[in-house]
Amino acid sequence: MNTVADRLIVPLDVPSLPAAIAWVERLPQVSFWKVGLELFVSTGPAILTELKQRQKHIFLDLKFHDIPNTVAGACRAVATYGVDLVTLHAAAGPAALKAAQTAISEAATATGQAPPQLLAITVLTSLTARSLALDLKIPIELPEYALHLARLAQQQGIAGAVCSPQEVAQLREICGPHFRLVCPGVRPDWAAKGDQKRTLTPAMAVKAGADYLVIGRPITQASDPAAAFQRICDELATVV
Repeated sequence: MNTVADRLIVPLDVPSLPAAIAWVERLPQVSFWKVGLELFVSTGPAILTELKQRQKHIFLDLKFHDIPNTVAGACRAVATYGVDLVTLHAAAGPAALKAAQTAISEAATATGQAPPQLLAITVLTSLTARSLALDLKIPIELPEYALHLARLAQQQGIAGAVCSPQEVAQLREICGPHFRLVCPGVRPDWAAKGDQKRTLTPAMAVKAGADYLVIGRPITQASDPAAAFQRICDELATVV
Protein backbone atom coordinates (compact mmCIF):
# COMPACT_ATOMS: atom_id res chain seq x y z
CA MET A 1 0.00 0.00 0.00
CA ASN A 2 1.96 2.96 -1.29
CA THR A 3 -0.68 5.68 -0.99
CA VAL A 4 -3.93 6.36 0.82
CA ALA A 5 -5.79 5.70 -2.43
CA ASP A 6 -4.33 2.19 -2.59
CA ARG A 7 -6.31 1.30 0.54
CA LEU A 8 -9.65 2.07 -1.14
CA ILE A 9 -11.31 -0.71 -3.12
CA VAL A 10 -14.19 0.43 -5.32
CA PRO A 11 -16.77 -2.20 -6.37
CA LEU A 12 -17.68 -2.60 -10.01
CA ASP A 13 -21.30 -3.38 -9.18
CA VAL A 14 -22.55 -3.27 -12.76
CA PRO A 15 -24.00 -5.98 -15.02
CA SER A 16 -21.86 -5.71 -18.15
CA LEU A 17 -18.31 -5.36 -19.43
CA PRO A 18 -18.90 -2.01 -21.20
CA ALA A 19 -20.41 -0.53 -18.02
CA ALA A 20 -17.46 -1.73 -15.96
CA ILE A 21 -14.89 -0.35 -18.39
CA ALA A 22 -16.74 2.96 -18.41
CA TRP A 23 -16.28 3.26 -14.64
CA VAL A 24 -12.61 2.32 -14.80
CA GLU A 25 -12.03 4.99 -17.43
CA ARG A 26 -14.13 7.53 -15.54
CA LEU A 27 -12.09 7.04 -12.35
CA PRO A 28 -8.48 6.48 -13.47
CA GLN A 29 -7.26 7.48 -10.00
CA VAL A 30 -8.76 4.28 -8.53
CA SER A 31 -6.04 1.61 -8.38
CA PHE A 32 -8.01 -1.21 -6.72
CA TRP A 33 -11.33 -2.52 -8.08
CA LYS A 34 -13.67 -5.20 -6.73
CA VAL A 35 -15.28 -7.68 -9.11
CA GLY A 36 -18.24 -9.43 -7.50
CA LEU A 37 -20.71 -12.11 -8.45
CA GLU A 38 -22.94 -10.06 -10.73
CA LEU A 39 -20.17 -8.78 -12.97
CA PHE A 40 -18.14 -12.00 -13.01
CA VAL A 41 -21.15 -14.15 -13.87
CA SER A 42 -21.98 -11.68 -16.64
CA THR A 43 -18.53 -11.27 -18.17
CA GLY A 44 -16.37 -14.12 -16.91
CA PRO A 45 -12.63 -13.46 -16.76
CA ALA A 46 -12.83 -10.85 -19.54
CA ILE A 47 -13.21 -8.08 -16.96
CA LEU A 48 -10.12 -9.34 -15.13
CA THR A 49 -8.13 -9.15 -18.35
CA GLU A 50 -9.28 -5.58 -18.94
CA LEU A 51 -8.28 -4.53 -15.43
CA LYS A 52 -4.88 -6.21 -15.62
CA GLN A 53 -4.16 -4.54 -18.96
CA ARG A 54 -4.73 -1.23 -17.16
CA GLN A 55 -2.40 -2.34 -14.33
CA LYS A 56 -5.14 -2.30 -11.72
CA HIS A 57 -5.30 -4.38 -8.55
CA ILE A 58 -8.22 -6.81 -8.39
CA PHE A 59 -10.33 -8.00 -5.47
CA LEU A 60 -12.28 -10.99 -6.83
CA ASP A 61 -15.16 -11.27 -4.39
CA LEU A 62 -16.87 -14.55 -5.29
CA LYS A 63 -17.38 -15.84 -1.73
CA PHE A 64 -16.81 -19.54 -2.41
CA HIS A 65 -18.83 -21.74 -0.05
CA ASP A 66 -18.95 -25.45 -0.84
CA ILE A 67 -17.45 -28.82 0.04
CA PRO A 68 -13.63 -28.93 0.22
CA ASN A 69 -13.09 -30.60 -3.16
CA THR A 70 -15.27 -28.07 -4.99
CA VAL A 71 -13.73 -25.08 -3.24
CA ALA A 72 -10.26 -26.38 -4.04
CA GLY A 73 -11.17 -26.75 -7.71
CA ALA A 74 -12.48 -23.20 -7.85
CA CYS A 75 -9.31 -21.90 -6.22
CA ARG A 76 -7.13 -23.75 -8.71
CA ALA A 77 -8.99 -21.99 -11.52
CA VAL A 78 -8.80 -18.59 -9.82
CA ALA A 79 -5.05 -18.90 -9.36
CA THR A 80 -4.56 -18.59 -13.12
CA TYR A 81 -6.26 -15.18 -13.30
CA GLY A 82 -3.51 -13.20 -11.58
CA VAL A 83 -5.83 -11.34 -9.21
CA ASP A 84 -4.74 -9.98 -5.83
CA LEU A 85 -7.49 -10.97 -3.38
CA VAL A 86 -10.10 -13.75 -3.47
CA THR A 87 -12.87 -14.48 -0.95
CA LEU A 88 -14.40 -17.64 0.45
CA HIS A 89 -16.72 -18.21 3.40
CA ALA A 90 -15.03 -19.20 6.64
CA ALA A 91 -18.27 -21.04 7.47
CA ALA A 92 -17.37 -23.61 4.80
CA GLY A 93 -15.23 -25.11 7.57
CA PRO A 94 -11.57 -25.87 8.28
CA ALA A 95 -11.23 -28.66 5.71
CA ALA A 96 -12.49 -26.41 2.91
CA LEU A 97 -10.30 -23.52 4.06
CA LYS A 98 -7.20 -25.68 4.14
CA ALA A 99 -8.00 -27.26 0.76
CA ALA A 100 -8.54 -23.81 -0.75
CA GLN A 101 -5.22 -22.46 0.50
CA THR A 102 -3.31 -25.52 -0.66
CA ALA A 103 -4.94 -25.51 -4.09
CA ILE A 104 -4.46 -21.82 -4.79
CA SER A 105 -0.80 -21.92 -3.73
CA GLU A 106 0.03 -25.02 -5.76
CA ALA A 107 -1.79 -23.82 -8.89
CA ALA A 108 -0.15 -20.40 -8.81
CA THR A 109 3.30 -21.94 -8.38
CA ALA A 110 2.67 -24.30 -11.28
CA THR A 111 1.86 -21.37 -13.57
CA GLY A 112 4.69 -19.17 -12.31
CA GLN A 113 2.43 -16.57 -10.71
CA ALA A 114 2.21 -15.13 -7.24
CA PRO A 115 -0.76 -16.75 -5.51
CA PRO A 116 -3.76 -14.52 -4.74
CA GLN A 117 -4.33 -13.86 -1.07
CA LEU A 118 -7.38 -15.67 0.25
CA LEU A 119 -9.72 -13.75 2.53
CA ALA A 120 -12.29 -15.46 4.71
CA ILE A 121 -15.76 -13.96 4.91
CA THR A 122 -16.79 -13.75 8.57
CA VAL A 123 -20.27 -12.24 9.01
CA LEU A 124 -21.88 -10.33 6.14
CA THR A 125 -22.28 -6.63 6.91
CA SER A 126 -25.98 -6.78 6.01
CA LEU A 127 -26.61 -9.05 9.01
CA THR A 128 -27.37 -7.82 12.52
CA ALA A 129 -26.98 -9.51 15.88
CA ARG A 130 -30.74 -10.01 15.90
CA SER A 131 -30.82 -11.74 12.50
CA LEU A 132 -27.83 -13.89 13.45
CA ALA A 133 -29.62 -15.11 16.58
CA LEU A 134 -33.24 -15.29 15.43
CA ASP A 135 -32.99 -16.10 11.73
CA LEU A 136 -29.78 -18.14 11.55
CA LYS A 137 -30.04 -19.60 15.07
CA ILE A 138 -26.38 -18.99 15.88
CA PRO A 139 -26.36 -18.82 19.67
CA ILE A 140 -23.26 -16.68 20.31
CA GLU A 141 -22.76 -12.93 20.13
CA LEU A 142 -22.00 -11.53 16.68
CA PRO A 143 -18.52 -10.12 17.49
CA GLU A 144 -17.53 -13.40 19.11
CA TYR A 145 -18.75 -15.36 16.08
CA ALA A 146 -16.84 -13.10 13.66
CA LEU A 147 -13.68 -13.53 15.70
CA HIS A 148 -14.14 -17.30 15.86
CA LEU A 149 -14.45 -17.51 12.06
CA ALA A 150 -11.41 -15.28 11.50
CA ARG A 151 -9.28 -17.36 13.87
CA LEU A 152 -10.53 -20.55 12.22
CA ALA A 153 -9.36 -19.22 8.86
CA GLN A 154 -6.03 -18.00 10.22
CA GLN A 155 -5.31 -21.43 11.69
CA GLN A 156 -5.70 -22.94 8.20
CA GLY A 157 -3.19 -20.53 6.64
CA ILE A 158 -5.69 -18.07 5.14
CA ALA A 159 -4.10 -14.63 4.68
CA GLY A 160 -6.90 -12.50 6.06
CA ALA A 161 -10.58 -11.88 6.59
CA VAL A 162 -13.44 -9.68 5.51
CA CYS A 163 -15.30 -8.21 8.45
CA SER A 164 -17.51 -5.35 9.52
CA PRO A 165 -15.59 -2.27 10.66
CA GLN A 166 -17.26 -2.73 14.01
CA GLU A 167 -15.37 -6.01 14.52
CA VAL A 168 -12.05 -4.97 13.01
CA ALA A 169 -10.40 -3.68 16.20
CA GLN A 170 -10.97 -6.97 18.02
CA LEU A 171 -9.77 -9.03 15.04
CA ARG A 172 -6.66 -6.89 14.69
CA GLU A 173 -5.82 -7.30 18.38
CA ILE A 174 -6.30 -11.07 18.40
CA CYS A 175 -5.13 -12.02 14.89
CA GLY A 176 -2.04 -9.80 14.89
CA PRO A 177 -0.53 -7.18 12.59
CA HIS A 178 0.08 -9.38 9.53
CA PHE A 179 -3.45 -10.74 9.09
CA ARG A 180 -5.13 -8.83 6.25
CA LEU A 181 -8.40 -7.19 7.26
CA VAL A 182 -10.75 -5.85 4.61
CA CYS A 183 -13.84 -3.89 5.62
CA PRO A 184 -16.91 -3.43 3.43
CA GLY A 185 -19.85 -1.45 4.68
CA VAL A 186 -17.73 1.64 5.33
CA ARG A 187 -19.70 4.86 5.03
CA PRO A 188 -18.52 8.48 5.35
CA ASP A 189 -20.61 10.72 7.61
CA TRP A 190 -21.92 12.51 4.53
CA ALA A 191 -23.20 9.35 2.77
CA ALA A 192 -26.32 7.22 3.24
CA LYS A 193 -25.81 3.85 4.95
CA GLY A 194 -28.10 1.95 2.55
CA ASP A 195 -28.36 -1.76 3.48
CA GLN A 196 -25.21 -1.74 5.59
CA LYS A 197 -26.05 -2.38 9.24
CA ARG A 198 -22.66 -2.46 11.00
CA THR A 199 -20.63 0.44 9.73
CA LEU A 200 -18.03 3.09 10.61
CA THR A 201 -16.53 6.05 8.79
CA PRO A 202 -13.40 5.41 6.67
CA ALA A 203 -11.09 7.15 9.14
CA MET A 204 -12.55 5.25 12.10
CA ALA A 205 -12.22 1.90 10.31
CA VAL A 206 -8.57 2.49 9.43
CA LYS A 207 -7.76 3.68 12.94
CA ALA A 208 -9.40 0.50 14.25
CA GLY A 209 -7.05 -1.67 12.16
CA ALA A 210 -8.47 -2.13 8.65
CA ASP A 211 -5.95 -2.65 5.84
CA TYR A 212 -8.41 -2.03 3.02
CA LEU A 213 -11.82 -0.39 2.78
CA VAL A 214 -14.46 -1.37 0.24
CA ILE A 215 -16.51 1.73 -0.56
CA GLY A 216 -19.01 1.72 -3.40
CA ARG A 217 -22.19 3.75 -3.42
CA PRO A 218 -20.82 6.84 -1.61
CA ILE A 219 -18.51 7.14 -4.63
CA THR A 220 -20.41 5.65 -7.56
CA GLN A 221 -23.75 7.23 -6.68
CA ALA A 222 -22.29 10.65 -5.91
CA SER A 223 -23.06 13.55 -8.25
CA ASP A 224 -19.28 13.85 -8.75
CA PRO A 225 -17.68 10.41 -8.16
CA ALA A 226 -14.12 11.67 -8.61
CA ALA A 227 -14.67 14.38 -6.02
CA ALA A 228 -16.23 11.86 -3.61
CA PHE A 229 -13.27 9.52 -4.01
CA GLN A 230 -10.84 12.37 -3.35
CA ARG A 231 -12.83 13.53 -0.33
CA ILE A 232 -12.50 10.07 1.23
CA CYS A 233 -8.77 10.02 0.44
CA ASP A 234 -8.39 13.41 2.12
CA GLU A 235 -10.22 12.14 5.22
CA LEU A 236 -7.99 9.08 5.41
CA ALA A 237 -4.84 11.16 5.00
CA THR A 238 -5.50 12.66 8.42
CA VAL A 239 -5.16 9.27 10.14
CA VAL A 240 -2.80 7.22 7.94
